[in-house]
Amino acid sequence: MASNSELIDVLVTLGDDHLILGHRLSQWCGHAPMLEEDLSMPNMALDLIGQARNLYSYAADLEGRGRTEDDFAYLRSDREYRNCLMVERPNGDFAHTMLRQLYFAAFMKPFWERVAAGSDDRLASYAAKAVKEVSYHVRHAGEWVVRLGDGTEHSAARMREAVDALHPYTDELFTVTQPMRKAIEKGIIPDPKDIKDDWMVTINLVFNQAFLAVPEVAFPQQGGREGLHTESLGHLLSELQYMQRAYPGLSW
Repeated sequence: MASNSELIDVLVTLGDDHLILGHRLSQWCGHAPMLEEDLSMPNMALDLIGQARNLYSYAADLEGRGRTEDDFAYLRSDREYRNCLMVERPNGDFAHTMLRQLYFAAFMKPFWERVAAGSDDRLASYAAKAVKEVSYHVRHAGEWVVRLGDGTEHSAARMREAVDALHPYTDELFTVTQPMRKAIEKGIIPDPKDIKDDWMVTINLVFNQAFLAVPEVAFPQQGGREGLHTESLGHLLSELQYMQRAYPGLSW
């Protein structure tokens, strides 16, 4: 049976994935290659950050120590974050960003669908809304992966480079931590490993249209779930947390 401490850990882990990826997407605001993307990418970032807020708020309520979602987002060190390494990677070019979004959204869509039918009513309500948002993310990112992979020689090469760079990080999406195991046994969340077939269906469908091959990965990159991150997260947090660290407790 999942205790409060174990469920809190799961909620914060999920929140970290969404907060960090949301921040990465927000960095494209004003820098996207076309006006439509300058609108759609920040909107996807807002979806992810909104999901992170829900998860952190639920964790804070369960914890009962007076913390808020802002405390989880702004007042922890990099070693306290449990996000997977893929979401903290620098944006790179547009191909890298769209492929990363596809990888993550293709995992979260079946994940949220199962959570929406799970045993925790509050989390299930969040999941029901998240499914609608992440379905758009899958479609949007997938269309761009196809467009670039089946585009010019240059765009196809960029997309192949993105696959080579990012695919080694995808295995961590399916890592099961001990707190997750307890939540799985309670029926609160699904086993991430049970989602891999659904994830592969989406990835294969998009890759076939984009003329991309799913690479064999000899050495998967992991560590984020244990708080072992790349230096990229430290740089990201220095930007994300600057105002709260510089002016503690500041209110508008």
